[in-house]
Amino acid sequence: MLFENFLRNLPEVEKPTEKRLPFNTRMKWTIIILIAYFALGLTPLHGLGSNSLQMFESLSIVLGASFGSIISLGIGPIVTASIVLQLLVGAGLLKIDLTKDEGRAYFQGLQKLLSVLFIILEAFVYVYMGGLSALPGPNHAVMQLWLVIQLIIGGLLILFMDEVVSKWGFGSGISLFIVAGVSKSIMIRFLSPLTTAGTLGYPFGDGAPVGKLWDLLYALKMGNIQELGLAAAAILATVVVFLLVVFVQAMKVELPLTFERVRGYGIRWPLAFLYTSNIPVILVAALMANVQLWAKLLSSKGIYILGRFQGNAPVSGLVYWVSVPSPVSDLIKGAFTVNTLLHTLAYVSFLTLGSLLFSVLWVATSGIDAKSQAKQILASGLKIPGFRKDIRILERVLNRYIMPLAVMGGVTVGLLAAIADISGALSRGTGILLAVMILYQLYEQIAREHMMEMTPMLRKFIK
Repeated sequence: MLFENFLRNLPEVEKPTEKRLPFNTRMKWTIIILIAYFALGLTPLHGLGSNSLQMFESLSIVLGASFGSIISLGIGPIVTASIVLQLLVGAGLLKIDLTKDEGRAYFQGLQKLLSVLFIILEAFVYVYMGGLSALPGPNHAVMQLWLVIQLIIGGLLILFMDEVVSKWGFGSGISLFIVAGVSKSIMIRFLSPLTTAGTLGYPFGDGAPVGKLWDLLYALKMGNIQELGLAAAAILATVVVFLLVVFVQAMKVELPLTFERVRGYGIRWPLAFLYTSNIPVILVAALMANVQLWAKLLSSKGIYILGRFQGNAPVSGLVYWVSVPSPVSDLIKGAFTVNTLLHTLAYVSFLTLGSLLFSVLWVATSGIDAKSQAKQILASGLKIPGFRKDIRILERVLNRYIMPLAVMGGVTVGLLAAIADISGALSRGTGILLAVMILYQLYEQIAREHMMEMTPMLRKFIK
């Protein structure tokens, strides 16, 4: 009882008193948090020396982090806490009745406490394992502690910013931070005129630029067929992934329902094909990112239980098999081998099966199971035509759809993420997948909840 009271009294962002917030209020808070996130990402850690995590730029996108800044931890601790709790509840090691409001409140309080603990743990690990090193000097130990304090502050800011968006804005902060990081990465990798050395590249200077659009033009100018193929493949893969995700995201099963008190009128209750949305792939991608980060930190101390690195590239162990392969690039370069094929199959299998597992667990732990949906439908005064108004009957009918959708949706979203990654798309493929899905959901939420508050022109556009 004392522990439950402690969880209920943890600091939190106050909920709005209005039942439905105005569109302008939600948009205002979403923009404020987005600006604050970018500002924090540009705030460097004071006293930082070497930054060994800088090589994990692609992972920082999935983690919503900016290594070397005050938000170097990103959403990693929050997602890790969610993964741990879901696995404990799913395995039955932690007994929490998530069908009741008290159980869900206890779960959320426990997740927040665990997130704070992971923020503190990861801050110490990043600094004392050499990922983010303090400047050398007589005050080295003090500067190490100062770096840890800054990382903890940044982690807590991300935690509460996520709450602000969840309660006062659109979607969740975790999703918003991923979209922000992915969008920034895509724009840089598509349009940046700078070379890897930081100088102006073609057409403004000499050398191959980072931006694939200019790289494509530079390859045409130089007659380099291989570089032309690599640049074109990256741009094409991004477009194909975008179209595939939009197509799959729009698929849904519609359950016909009728109003109990109004005869002859009914609606269709939509159940999305990707029933658990992008949550499973966020969780499994964050898990894989954590494996790679921990492997690098441990290997720097001579501990190779997760694998070995040759320079910055993983070459053995678990970290190698969960790192992103590049079969398309290897094929264009003529470097495709049997090992490339095995690496690709292992990566695709891990991402697909992991998404399937987290999809099933998310249904059980987040209040979107058949029983919760049945309660929501009955509370809305709806029922299935031809059936009695009984929650058990409705739950049985919904079970025919929800669990198969959770399984098929989990496999599909994991497979899409894997295809996006191995295709060599702009930014990290998983990040592009997540960004498109998040933006699509944001579009649907605005269209569904705030259409009547918008101007006639915007309302016509959304229709």
